[in-house]
Amino acid sequence: MTAAEALKKRIRVASKKQKADFVIKNCRMVNVFTHEIIDCDIAFCDDRIAGFGEYDGIKEYDACGLYALPGLIDSHIHIESSFVTPEEFGRLAVPHGTTTVIADPHEITNVCGLDGLRYMLKAADKTALSVFYMLPSCVPCTEWEDSGARILSRDMLPFLKNHTVGGIGEMMNSVGVLNGDDEVIDKIVTARIEDAVIDGHAPSLMGDELMGYATAGIATDHECGTKEEVQERLRAGMYAQLRYGSACRELPHLLKAVTEENARRCLICSDDRQSMDLIERGDVDDSLRVCVQNGLDPITAVQMATLNASECYHLYDRGAIAPGRRADVILVDDLKDFNVRKVWIGGVLCAEDHRYLPTYERAPLGEIGHSMHVSGFSVEKLSLTLKSDLVNVIDVMPDTVLTKRGAASITRDDQGRFVFDEERDVARISVVERHHNTGKVANAFIRGYGIKKGAIALSVGHDSHNILTVGVSEAEMAFAVEALIEMKGGIVLCEGEKVLGSLALPVAGLMSDKDGREVGEQLTKLEQIAVSDLGVNPALDPIVTLCFMSLPVIPALKITDKGLFDVTKQQFIPVEAEDDAI
Repeated sequence: MTAAEALKKRIRVASKKQKADFVIKNCRMVNVFTHEIIDCDIAFCDDRIAGFGEYDGIKEYDACGLYALPGLIDSHIHIESSFVTPEEFGRLAVPHGTTTVIADPHEITNVCGLDGLRYMLKAADKTALSVFYMLPSCVPCTEWEDSGARILSRDMLPFLKNHTVGGIGEMMNSVGVLNGDDEVIDKIVTARIEDAVIDGHAPSLMGDELMGYATAGIATDHECGTKEEVQERLRAGMYAQLRYGSACRELPHLLKAVTEENARRCLICSDDRQSMDLIERGDVDDSLRVCVQNGLDPITAVQMATLNASECYHLYDRGAIAPGRRADVILVDDLKDFNVRKVWIGGVLCAEDHRYLPTYERAPLGEIGHSMHVSGFSVEKLSLTLKSDLVNVIDVMPDTVLTKRGAASITRDDQGRFVFDEERDVARISVVERHHNTGKVANAFIRGYGIKKGAIALSVGHDSHNILTVGVSEAEMAFAVEALIEMKGGIVLCEGEKVLGSLALPVAGLMSDKDGREVGEQLTKLEQIAVSDLGVNPALDPIVTLCFMSLPVIPALKITDKGLFDVTKQQFIPVEAEDDAI
C-alpha cells in the first residue's frame, strides 16, 4: 500500500465510511492537548490512530472504563546502565507502558566507539520499544581521562544527515562550551545546521554561565538538583528533565518547581534504571505514581511523560492520542497507581498484564564483546608511599552521585604505606585503564563508602569505563581486578583471595547477555554481600554509587586513570593534602 492509499484509507475510517482495523471501546481517554478526560472509543487504522469518538472495528476490545493514555516516553536513558542489552531492556520496559525512549549510548561508545553505536542500533531493531538514539557528544567525556574511542564533529555528520540518530547526547563538557573549545563548538554547530536537538548536562550551572550554555542551543538538562536550577533552566527556554531512576531520584523535591504555567516545559526521565527496578518498581509509570503522590495533577504528570517529550525531541507522530498520531496507546486502571493493563505500539498489542508479547531475539555482538585490554597490571601498580598522614579524600554522599572534596588523617606503616583503620572510614580507590594496554593506574582515597573488608572491582565506571576498584588493602584490590579481567568485565566482590560474588558483563564490559531477572537477582545479591560481608554503607547503592566515582564532570572530587581530579577547579590535585586542609 502506498502512502497515498494508506492516507485515503485512514480518512475513510476516521469519517466512518469504513470500519476501523481495530477499536478500543469504552475507554476514558486522557487528552493531553486539552487537559481533559473523554469517554470514547479509539479507532486504529494500520499503525495510526484514525480518530476517537464512537467507532466500529473489524476487531474490537472493550476497555470497560479503563483509562487510555498515550504511550509513555522516557526523555533520557542510558540503556547500558541497566546492565542488559536493548532487546532485554525493551522486554522489561514495554509492559510498564514505556513505548519510546530517548537513549544516549555514550557508555558503549566510550568503550567501542561508533561500532558500539552501530551495535545498539541493530539491537534496538529487535525490540518493540521505539529507541531513538542521541549521538554521544562527549567521547571521551573530558580530556581528563582515557576512553576507548574518540568521536569528533566530522564523525557525527553522516549520522545526523541520514537521521540515524535524533540529535546529539548530553553535552557534559560545559567548561568546553563556555571556553569556546573548537571541537566542542564544531559539534554544536554541526548539530544546529542539521536542526538536531542537543541534550544538556550542567549540574550546578547558574546565572551568567547558564546563559552562556543555553545560548549555544542546548535544549535540555537532566542534572537539575534544586528547585532554583529548574526555574533558571525554564526561564532560559530549556526543558527541565526531572529525574527518577535507580541512582538519582530528585523528582519528588523538584516537583516543587512545577507550576500550571511552566509544566509544559518539564519532562520525565530515568537517566539510569537497573533491571530489577524495572521489574519490581516499573519505569516511567513509577515516576507518574511519584508525581501524583507528591500532589501533581495526574494529567499534568501524563503530559510530562508524553506530549512534552514528543515536542522537545520533534517526535510529532506520537505523544498524544489524536487523529494521525502513531497508535501508541496504553490502558491503566486509574490515574493514581497507573497499573498498566495493555500496551499497543504502532497499533500492535505488545504487552498485557505485565507480559511482553512479541517474539524475542538478540542481535549478534560481533567485536564489541572483547573489551578488556589491560597489560602490565600488578599489585605494585596500586602502591602508594606517602610522606604525610593527611590526604585528600573523595567524600561520598547518600542519594546522589555528587561528592565533596574532603581531607582525612590516615594511619601509615613505617614505609609510609596506608594501613586501613575501620574507625576512620577511609579506604583505597584506584582506576586501571582498560582500553589501550597503557598500564596506567591512578590511586587515591575515598571516605563514606563504608567498606570494612575485602575489595570490589568493576568495569562500569562512568563515562570512560575504565576499571574501578575500592578496598581496604592493595592485595585484595589487585585480586579483584585480576578476577575481573579474567571474567572479561563485570563486577567482582572479594575478601582475601576468595570471590564472594560476581556478575559477568561480557558485552563491552557493560551489559550482560542474560535475562533481566537473572541479572537483577545477581545484582541484588551482590549489593547484599557488599553491605553484609564487606560493610559498605547501607545508605548507599554500593554498585551504582561506585560506578560514578570516576565521572569528572560531576562535582566535586573524582578519580580517573590520570589521577585525582577536582571538578570544581578543573585540575588534578595531589593525593596528599595541605596541612591546613582539615
